[in-house]
Amino acid sequence: QVQLVESGGGLVQAGGSLRLSCAASGRTFIRYAMGWFRQAPGKEREFVASVNWSGQTTYYADSVKGRFTISRDNAKNTVYLQINSLKPEDTAVYYCTADAKTMGPTMNDYWGQGTQVTVSS
Repeated sequence: QVQLVESGGGLVQAGGSLRLSCAASGRTFIRYAMGWFRQAPGKEREFVASVNWSGQTTYYADSVKGRFTISRDNAKNTVYLQINSLKPEDTAVYYCTADAKTMGPTMNDYWGQGTQVTVSS
């Protein structure tokens, strides 16, 4: 079992930045690819970014390339999502996920409870 706890969300003006964190506990962190998804009001949950176990391979949704950066610190059992140049359409609940088998839009082994990001125009 893996427990994931997100933090770092909040209210920010358009053009600003945020860094989301996801702390993992439980089984060995390095066994898992880690990812971020988001769900805006009235929309389905969508893939945002993922990183493999070593941190050397990353994968991004086209909509966030160039503005979002995913990284991980295996010594701290934590994955990060740096979000720059925030737009109102980035407003969503952001979820952390871990998957031992794959990375990308089909990740779904474990989920955090989510952290709210609200971008004002």
